[in-house]
Amino acid sequence: MEVKIKAIHFDATEKLEQFITKKVEKLVKHHEEISLVEVTLKVVKPETAMNKEAGIKVEVPQHGDLFASKVADTFEEAVDLAVDAQKKQLEKLSKVK
Repeated sequence: MEVKIKAIHFDATEKLEQFITKKVEKLVKHHEEISLVEVTLKVVKPETAMNKEAGIKVEVPQHGDLFASKVADTFEEAVDLAVDAQKKQLEKLSKVK
């Protein structure tokens, strides 16, 4: 499984990238066929709270792409929420097989 991280209009820290990689690698437990996970990070409106957005796209061959996007106070929190949403989608996909 390949993991790609894109930070839009800012540079993600190495610590943040390691956190994201560790989180998304756990998605394989829910579906073995995942080929690619793309994580997109962006700041929505800098002057407000709840302005960090994390979008996670999961590519599963023969099943298409799954997408989840969450907004939170921190990128870590947004990634956590989006990963949880992806786990639910992957579990549903596994039941459909």
